[in-house]
Amino acid sequence: MLRIILIRPGSTDYDQQARIQGTLDIPLNSQGMAEVARTVDQVKDRGIELLYAPTCEPARQSANIIGKDLGIRVKKLDRMQNLDYGLWQGLQVGEVRHKHPRVYRQWQEQPENVCPPEGEMLEQAEERVRAAMTKLLRRHKQGVIGMVVSEPLASLVRGYLTCGEPGDLWKALAGHGSWEIVDVEPVKVPVPSP
Repeated sequence: MLRIILIRPGSTDYDQQARIQGTLDIPLNSQGMAEVARTVDQVKDRGIELLYAPTCEPARQSANIIGKDLGIRVKKLDRMQNLDYGLWQGLQVGEVRHKHPRVYRQWQEQPENVCPPEGEMLEQAEERVRAAMTKLLRRHKQGVIGMVVSEPLASLVRGYLTCGEPGDLWKALAGHGSWEIVDVEPVKVPVPSP
């Protein structure tokens, strides 16, 4: 069995301002650094052998801190950049809710049917998650690995690994510095069809 410690990066100024970050590279702020320090304390005895992170700034920065503090090697996690919110990036969630109430409501209820202007559909992000996780599960069949992944991609990863639903993707954006354990039997995780 493979145990994955799924870690959300620490928060940024955009998170504090309730702005949609998406693929924008915003560094951790002081609160985010404190969240990562707490995460280090919480996961230090979990037996993490290797840590993965995409190249986006908050996840990479969080992973580098965790890796350095725990003496764990950090590897790049390909194709796991955050969801591209297009023109919504940089806007506050309240602005999207106010300017586009119908689209905002639809994003809450059926996010798979909404494409932010000049952004990507959730299905595209799910395809990236499936491809990245399939590759990772071929490489790791057992042991304990860590993954630092921003929301909503972390929810998509959890949903894929557990064959469940990702949940409310707006609410998931608030889980900075949190982590969870996902136990995976790689042979039971669905393999994407070509």
